[in-house]
Amino acid sequence: MPQFDTSTTADDVLAGVDLTGRLAIVTGGASGIGLATTQALARAGATVVAAVRDPAAARLSDVEVRRLDLADLDQVAEFAAAFTTVDILIANAGVMACPETRVGSGWELQFAVNHLGHFALVHHLWPALRRAAAARVVVVSSGLSPDGPIRWDDLFFATDAYDRWSAYAQSKAANALFAAHLDVLGRPHGIRASSVHPGAILTPLQRHLTHDEMRAAGWIDEHGRPADYFKTPAQGAATQVWAAVTEDLGGVHCADCAVTPFRANPADAARLWAMSATLTGLPASIE
Repeated sequence: MPQFDTSTTADDVLAGVDLTGRLAIVTGGASGIGLATTQALARAGATVVAAVRDPAAARLSDVEVRRLDLADLDQVAEFAAAFTTVDILIANAGVMACPETRVGSGWELQFAVNHLGHFALVHHLWPALRRAAAARVVVVSSGLSPDGPIRWDDLFFATDAYDRWSAYAQSKAANALFAAHLDVLGRPHGIRASSVHPGAILTPLQRHLTHDEMRAAGWIDEHGRPADYFKTPAQGAATQVWAAVTEDLGGVHCADCAVTPFRANPADAARLWAMSATLTGLPASIE
């Protein structure tokens, strides 16, 4: 097996891999690491659908672009209904550190988009994932603690004052828990799921942060150049592509094209799944 590291790109991972005949969906697939993921999968022969909020703004060739607003669960169901078989789903789209915003039934935007929208998407795509010979779902988490706390009694900051970073961290912890329980449910059907930390990358994800905030955090210098530990989008896409094509991988959390020691708490993962089903009005069972 090739040895990969922090400098590995998505194309490095897919060198010699033929994905001809496989269909992949990448949410947020027209910018940042989503774009790099989409392009690398397409170069490896996959039929790729980039699921984006604004298809008119996408600049992609040889890739199908379809509208998907993860904050609109009716639109999520409509999007999923178009697919009969899905081999790879990369739940890449996300919102980070945005101002307090409410969607749906008063849901906090980051939790709604980063977690609940993808939860609903998997539910609606379940028949298409089952029809694939060995489907893979890769859920993009972050470098924040994947075992960070879920605000079980106040998910949407209805009681406590909204904190954009706490909200983001919660949504990313939810991503890891979601992938862990999805793997438990999907494994009997040949569906495997993992969560990944792509690394630090400057992309449109930072749209809600000012230059001064990123400088203060040490992410960029006075000229806007990223810190040395930041990856390029192609490097940031590597781990999610690796998780999507590595044989027999599932139920794990990955970073730098390797499995990390972290394992989600099964009880918390099951609890979040049940709570998410209640919030979205979808069944907790999935068959």
